Amino acid sequence: MPRVPPLMTDRARDLRTNATEAERLIWLRLRSYRPRFTRQLVVGHAILDLACRSVRLAVELDGSQHIESARDAERTEFLERIGWSVLRFWNSDVVANPDGVAEAILIAVADRLGATHPQPLPSREGRKKKPT
Repeated sequence: MPRVPPLMTDRARDLRTNATEAERLIWLRLRSYRPRFTRQLVVGHAILDLACRSVRLAVELDGSQHIESARDAERTEFLERIGWSVLRFWNSDVVANPDGVAEAILIAVADRLGATHPQPLPSREGRKKKPT
């Protein structure tokens, strides 16, 4: 994978430092979950607001400047072409219902992870105490 240009790294670092209210609200809810989420991840020519690398899920939190943005459509198309799935939420929706948005993101991650093993191991089956 090619190195990230220093300019993109600096821009991503600046965006992490100066996060929007919506980004902070969602990050507080998702930062402790596994698989891990990353803030301001550089992918190609795009900087993703939030990303779950292991399932290749990008979360974009958009303000009113993104209404009918052709650039956003191009970014989504680029990311989907290289195997990422993109979720977009309006900042106003995040501020109004951060728990609901976080739940929607976690559901999308679970869907991309797929089902668990069809026959999980029984819990603690081999640790039965012998009668004394």
